Amino acid sequence: MSQRLLQPLARRAASFGATADSITILGFVIGVLAVPALALGYWSIALLLILLNRLCDGLDGAVARATKPTDRGAYLDIALDFTFYALVPLGFALADPQDNALAAAVLITSFIGTGSSFLAFAAVAGRRGDTAAAFPRKGIYYLGGLTEGFETIVVLVLMCLFPAHFPTIAYIFAAACAVTTVLRWRQGWVAFGAR
Repeated sequence: MSQRLLQPLARRAASFGATADSITILGFVIGVLAVPALALGYWSIALLLILLNRLCDGLDGAVARATKPTDRGAYLDIALDFTFYALVPLGFALADPQDNALAAAVLITSFIGTGSSFLAFAAVAGRRGDTAAAFPRKGIYYLGGLTEGFETIVVLVLMCLFPAHFPTIAYIFAAACAVTTVLRWRQGWVAFGAR
């Protein structure tokens, strides 16, 4: 979400004493509540909870920048984000195991690829003292790809709007995530091969 749009809301939240960490945790709890909504087929409620989770995900960073970013906040943000992303396909698998479970498993596996390649790169880059010039406001070395946050949000929204097409959407996005994973492996291979 645009940082310009979130700045006034972030300043207001900070003035009421909200911390970036508390917003991150609140957003995660809201995201977890989407799982039973999905499992029960309450697609509109699940969509609302997913969008609120994503709003909190943008707001926590804006509050951190308006106050004081911390390493703990950067860690908490990314760790809970990747867990949330895996929970949404689980909700669809619970809603209709026969039709959705395999597609959900494939999608979660692809999320593991994108997440592990992202975090492994960030860990090694951080140890080397590398910084991502293209993403100076991120709490860790941010490695882009074909499937990033915006694309993931769009896919989660589509899944809630068209739940009968979950398997197709999941397989297509899993393929895009696989491409991102391979591209990140290559980036790591090239970036870390020099020393």
